[in-house]
Amino acid sequence: MKMPLCSGNNLAGAEEGMSQAPEARPSPPSVYHERQRLELCAVHALNNVLQQQLFSQEAADEICKRPLSQLALPQVLGLILNLPSPVSLGLLSLPLRRRHWVALRQVDGIYYNLDSKLRAPEALGDEDGVRAFLAAALAQGLCEVLLVVTKEVEETGCWLHTS
Repeated sequence: MKMPLCSGNNLAGAEEGMSQAPEARPSPPSVYHERQRLELCAVHALNNVLQQQLFSQEAADEICKRPLSQLALPQVLGLILNLPSPVSLGLLSLPLRRRHWVALRQVDGIYYNLDSKLRAPEALGDEDGVRAFLAAALAQGLCEVLLVVTKEVEETGCWLHTS
Protein backbone atom coordinates (compact mmCIF):
# COMPACT_ATOMS: atom_id res chain seq x y z
CA MET A 1 0.00 0.00 0.00
CA LYS A 2 1.39 3.39 -0.98
CA MET A 3 1.10 6.31 1.38
CA PRO A 4 1.63 9.87 0.17
CA LEU A 5 4.85 11.50 1.40
CA CYS A 6 3.25 14.89 1.53
CA SER A 7 -0.47 15.31 1.44
CA GLY A 8 -1.98 17.95 -0.73
CA ASN A 9 0.82 18.25 -3.32
CA ASN A 10 2.20 16.46 -6.35
CA LEU A 11 4.70 14.32 -4.40
CA ALA A 12 2.18 11.58 -3.61
CA GLY A 13 3.99 8.99 -5.74
CA ALA A 14 7.55 10.13 -4.96
CA GLU A 15 8.25 7.11 -2.81
CA GLU A 16 8.26 4.81 -5.84
CA GLY A 17 11.75 3.47 -6.40
CA MET A 18 12.86 4.43 -2.89
CA SER A 19 13.95 1.68 -0.52
CA GLN A 20 11.79 0.91 2.43
CA ALA A 21 13.01 2.06 5.85
CA PRO A 22 13.90 -0.82 8.16
CA GLU A 23 11.26 -1.74 10.65
CA ALA A 24 11.76 -0.19 14.08
CA ARG A 25 13.07 -2.62 16.67
CA PRO A 26 10.76 -3.24 19.57
CA SER A 27 11.92 -1.89 22.91
CA PRO A 28 13.45 -4.45 25.23
CA PRO A 29 10.91 -5.39 27.89
CA SER A 30 11.27 -3.40 31.10
CA VAL A 31 14.96 -2.52 30.88
CA TYR A 32 15.87 -0.05 33.63
CA HIS A 33 17.80 2.93 32.25
CA GLU A 34 18.74 6.19 33.98
CA ARG A 35 19.65 9.11 31.76
CA GLN A 36 22.53 11.46 32.55
CA ARG A 37 21.72 14.18 35.08
CA LEU A 38 24.32 16.63 36.34
CA GLU A 39 27.66 14.81 36.67
CA LEU A 40 26.27 11.68 38.27
CA CYS A 41 27.35 9.19 35.60
CA ALA A 42 28.90 6.80 38.16
CA VAL A 43 25.61 6.65 40.09
CA HIS A 44 23.65 6.17 36.85
CA ALA A 45 26.06 3.44 35.70
CA LEU A 46 25.70 1.55 39.00
CA ASN A 47 21.91 1.74 38.92
CA ASN A 48 21.78 0.78 35.24
CA VAL A 49 23.98 -2.29 35.81
CA LEU A 50 21.93 -3.30 38.85
CA GLN A 51 18.72 -2.62 36.89
CA GLN A 52 17.11 -0.56 39.65
CA GLN A 53 17.60 2.70 41.52
CA LEU A 54 19.65 1.53 44.49
CA PHE A 55 22.15 4.38 44.69
CA SER A 56 21.68 8.10 45.12
CA GLN A 57 24.43 10.71 44.98
CA GLU A 58 24.39 10.91 48.77
CA ALA A 59 24.64 7.11 49.17
CA ALA A 60 27.50 6.86 46.68
CA ASP A 61 29.35 9.73 48.41
CA GLU A 62 28.92 8.01 51.79
CA ILE A 63 30.23 4.71 50.42
CA CYS A 64 33.28 6.50 49.01
CA LYS A 65 34.03 8.14 52.36
CA ARG A 66 33.30 5.13 54.64
CA PRO A 67 35.66 2.53 53.02
CA LEU A 68 38.70 4.78 53.62
CA SER A 69 39.11 3.36 57.12
CA GLN A 70 38.22 -0.13 55.89
CA LEU A 71 40.70 -0.26 53.01
CA ALA A 72 43.29 -3.00 53.47
CA LEU A 73 46.03 -0.83 51.97
CA PRO A 74 48.76 -3.52 52.09
CA GLN A 75 46.61 -5.54 49.66
CA VAL A 76 46.32 -2.61 47.22
CA LEU A 77 49.03 -2.17 44.56
CA GLY A 78 48.11 1.44 44.04
CA LEU A 79 45.34 3.98 43.72
CA ILE A 80 44.36 6.14 40.80
CA LEU A 81 42.41 9.32 41.47
CA ASN A 82 40.47 11.37 38.97
CA LEU A 83 40.40 14.93 40.30
CA PRO A 84 39.25 18.35 39.17
CA SER A 85 42.26 20.31 38.04
CA PRO A 86 42.40 24.10 37.66
CA VAL A 87 43.24 25.57 34.27
CA SER A 88 45.78 28.38 34.12
CA LEU A 89 47.63 30.43 31.56
CA GLY A 90 50.92 31.34 33.17
CA LEU A 91 50.07 33.11 36.40
CA LEU A 92 46.45 33.65 35.37
CA SER A 93 44.04 31.06 36.77
CA LEU A 94 40.92 30.52 34.66
CA PRO A 95 37.51 29.65 36.15
CA LEU A 96 37.55 26.30 34.34
CA ARG A 97 38.04 22.82 35.71
CA ARG A 98 39.42 19.89 33.80
CA ARG A 99 39.87 16.34 35.02
CA HIS A 100 43.31 14.96 35.90
CA TRP A 101 44.45 11.42 36.76
CA VAL A 102 46.86 10.97 39.68
CA ALA A 103 48.62 7.80 40.87
CA LEU A 104 49.37 6.92 44.51
CA ARG A 105 51.68 4.02 45.36
CA GLN A 106 53.53 2.57 48.32
CA VAL A 107 57.25 2.00 47.82
CA ASP A 108 59.40 0.62 50.64
CA GLY A 109 56.75 1.37 53.27
CA ILE A 110 56.11 4.96 52.20
CA TYR A 111 53.13 6.10 50.15
CA TYR A 112 53.84 8.58 47.37
CA ASN A 113 51.78 10.97 45.29
CA LEU A 114 53.07 10.26 41.77
CA ASP A 115 51.12 13.07 40.09
CA SER A 116 52.66 13.63 36.67
CA LYS A 117 52.33 17.41 37.19
CA LEU A 118 54.75 17.29 40.15
CA ARG A 119 58.47 17.81 39.58
CA ALA A 120 59.21 14.79 41.80
CA PRO A 121 57.21 12.22 43.79
CA GLU A 122 55.64 13.65 46.95
CA ALA A 123 55.95 11.49 50.08
CA LEU A 124 52.59 11.07 51.85
CA GLY A 125 53.97 8.90 54.65
CA ASP A 126 52.43 5.76 56.11
CA GLU A 127 48.85 4.46 55.81
CA ASP A 128 47.55 7.33 57.93
CA GLY A 129 49.18 9.79 55.55
CA VAL A 130 47.64 8.28 52.43
CA ARG A 131 44.22 8.03 54.15
CA ALA A 132 44.46 11.74 55.08
CA PHE A 133 45.39 12.59 51.47
CA LEU A 134 42.41 10.56 50.17
CA ALA A 135 40.03 12.13 52.70
CA ALA A 136 41.13 15.62 51.65
CA ALA A 137 40.73 14.76 47.94
CA LEU A 138 37.26 13.29 48.50
CA ALA A 139 36.21 16.28 50.62
CA GLN A 140 36.81 18.58 47.63
CA GLY A 141 34.10 16.70 45.76
CA LEU A 142 34.05 15.34 42.22
CA CYS A 143 36.87 12.92 43.06
CA GLU A 144 36.90 9.32 41.90
CA VAL A 145 39.19 6.68 43.38
CA LEU A 146 40.13 3.49 41.57
CA LEU A 147 41.96 0.70 43.36
CA VAL A 148 44.61 -1.26 41.52
CA VAL A 149 44.79 -4.79 42.89
CA THR A 150 45.87 -8.21 41.71
CA LYS A 151 43.28 -10.56 40.28
CA GLU A 152 43.54 -12.75 43.40
CA VAL A 153 42.90 -9.80 45.72
CA GLU A 154 39.95 -8.70 43.59
CA GLU A 155 38.43 -12.20 43.53
CA THR A 156 38.74 -12.70 47.29
CA GLY A 157 37.74 -9.15 48.16
CA CYS A 158 40.57 -8.90 50.68
CA TRP A 159 41.21 -5.25 49.74
CA LEU A 160 38.49 -4.36 52.24
CA HIS A 161 38.38 -5.08 55.98
CA THR A 162 34.88 -6.28 56.78
CA SER A 163 35.13 -5.94 60.56
